[in-house]
Amino acid sequence: MLTLLSAMYLVVRTASAQAEPIRVLVTGAAGQIAYSLLYSIAKGDVFGKDQPIILVLLDITPMLPVLDGVVMELQDCALPLLREVIPTDKVEVGFKDLDAAILVGSMPRKEGMERKDLLNANVAIFKTQGEALEKYAKKTVKVLVVGNPANTNCLIASKSAPSIPKENFSCLTRLDHNRARSQVAMRVGVPSDSVKNVIIWGNHSSTQYPDVHHAIVNHHGKEMSGFDAVNDESWLKGDFITTVQQRGAAVIKARKLSSAMSAAKAICDHMRDIWFGTPDGEWVSMGVYSTGNSYGVPNDLMYSFPVMIKNKTWKVVDGLSINDFSRGKMDATAAELVDERDTALTFLGA
Repeated sequence: MLTLLSAMYLVVRTASAQAEPIRVLVTGAAGQIAYSLLYSIAKGDVFGKDQPIILVLLDITPMLPVLDGVVMELQDCALPLLREVIPTDKVEVGFKDLDAAILVGSMPRKEGMERKDLLNANVAIFKTQGEALEKYAKKTVKVLVVGNPANTNCLIASKSAPSIPKENFSCLTRLDHNRARSQVAMRVGVPSDSVKNVIIWGNHSSTQYPDVHHAIVNHHGKEMSGFDAVNDESWLKGDFITTVQQRGAAVIKARKLSSAMSAAKAICDHMRDIWFGTPDGEWVSMGVYSTGNSYGVPNDLMYSFPVMIKNKTWKVVDGLSINDFSRGKMDATAAELVDERDTALTFLGA
């Protein structure tokens, strides 16, 4: 019996050792979010403990010396799953044969810059990256856009890669989702994993709508609605929403730098759920392509919905009841996204 078990163990170990590496791209790879992110990817926290990784690190040419230092650190971690690290400033190298692309790099808003100027700069970046995905990546690639304005950047990238299914593109609202979950948990006095099914609707911006109407809280062994657990409707409809909406700005004000650790954690959560699915009966928030949904959200937007994921395929959780308060918030953030999209498309020449 021991011999048989030992043989089975060796078969499993051998299969693991022979697994084909997947190619994972991170753009803006010399930046601070990537610095918090790369170790978790390389050690197996995202794509699995038996999945070898080839990390492709793309950044602009002036950042290549910094990128060399990041590569040295990754090598010095001596991570068994990390088979190769490829630093580059060339899209034909960065986007070749990708299984996953995490697009972190974008043009940040600078002092005195109008929002339309920011959109114009980012349309150029994400049009180029979308075209590179179209030309060089696998058609099965899963693309996560992090760089802001994330929803519209994601839409531009997807439109620039017409042969890759729009369902393969998503943008990051998981950080907002995690923030909402944590705020409720702290208010109730329970661990964050005792709160599930919060929702972030709409844009990753200050118009986003953190919604607790369908949330469930495990309060000392008893499941109850988020509203009942918090027992403070004025907070849930007031300070809770503004705290989540403005959390990124609050972090910048406090540490003089943007959210890097929490953003990296959210990226890991998002990609791991795409790869392995969501638990039964639970959903997460992701910015995904809006088409034919039951919530009256305009088509042809990247809008954050509650989604369930199975077999690397997301599905919007349809049919949730929406009250007038929520409807107003959802429509407002959709209107902002329509305006962003229409402005971006003029720059795209569409």
